[in-house]
Amino acid sequence: MNSSLEFEKRDGWNKRDGWNRPPVITPEGDGELLEVAMGPHHPSTHGVFRMDVTLDGERVVHLKPVFGYLHRNHEKIAEGTTYLASMPYTDRLDYFCSLSNNWAYALAVEKLVGQEVPERAQYIRVLLAELTRIQNHASSVGFLIQDMGASGTPLMYAFKEREKILDLFEQLTGSRMMCNYMRFGGCRVDMSSAWLDAARKVVAELPAFADEFEALLTSNEILMARTQGVGILPPELAVSAGVTGPMLRASGVNYDIRKVDHYGIYDRFNFRVPLGDHWDVYDRFMIRLLEMRESIKIAEQALKDMPAGPIMDPKARIRNFRPKPGEAYGRIEAPKGELGFYLISDGSPNPYRYRVRPPSLINLTILEDMCLGQNVADVVLILGSVDIVLGEVDR
Repeated sequence: MNSSLEFEKRDGWNKRDGWNRPPVITPEGDGELLEVAMGPHHPSTHGVFRMDVTLDGERVVHLKPVFGYLHRNHEKIAEGTTYLASMPYTDRLDYFCSLSNNWAYALAVEKLVGQEVPERAQYIRVLLAELTRIQNHASSVGFLIQDMGASGTPLMYAFKEREKILDLFEQLTGSRMMCNYMRFGGCRVDMSSAWLDAARKVVAELPAFADEFEALLTSNEILMARTQGVGILPPELAVSAGVTGPMLRASGVNYDIRKVDHYGIYDRFNFRVPLGDHWDVYDRFMIRLLEMRESIKIAEQALKDMPAGPIMDPKARIRNFRPKPGEAYGRIEAPKGELGFYLISDGSPNPYRYRVRPPSLINLTILEDMCLGQNVADVVLILGSVDIVLGEVDR
């Protein structure tokens, strides 16, 4: 089976034969450059985030992202507390995707101590991660369309389905967003038969939602005019900058950690990796819609094949948890890209070093490259297509 899902070619804007960074623009004649600070409370900057933009008329000639307003000292706090006590702190990184955060951290600790995970817990993790990806991508698309100036209709369509998924999370974990569910060696509580029935019902309705969402948006003339050819990110730049996730795949790079590492049990699931061909905002929008469909397929397979059995390895240690001296890096394909945790143990109850590799921060580093030469009105759209969460950017 071909592992990639290619787009149909659109007329124009195909830069695959070569791409050069837009030249630095200087004002002509007696023109003056205008410096504008967008944020930190601009309604379209996705949190307490600022962009210092220099304009020649309405063209962007320089852009500097400024963050740090939400810094909470996450990594240093983790080095002063036990391994398990850091699990609920991971919920606050990408607060749209707490269960994915839990899994990445649990995976790093499990690598550090050589911990096994029961098969049922592996299926549960995959199911919850893909439901998380679906609600994240739907919300991201809704926010992008709202950034474009549309009414709240697309966002409300997205939130309608997101509410159903969050209801499932709440029934299982006790919380809609800060789930604190994964444990080293498994999961905190098991899924009941009633919960699985409810999940099957929600997942069964998702393809119809995806059809309706795409029909509402993909052929909209205003959306295509505002996003096609805007914010181009060539694959060479994306790779050299360490960009991952939907951003990277929208630039045509076939790289998905679920396929590369086969962490958990992803090698048992049949799914494809959508790829973009034009590297612009429209491709990043479409990639998320297509990835939602692939996540629905994975969720259906996980629910169908969910085995019985324990959800925690009986050998897992909770009390007096002291990993032997060593180091480990655990990473997953989070909805926004590669989310990794690097841990160093010195044999004490707390990690000697705790480091987060946040996809939102890494993906933001090429914001200026995508905005140079663009109209100032397109800057907010380009930022929205990156899909950032400030809790993860600042940590």
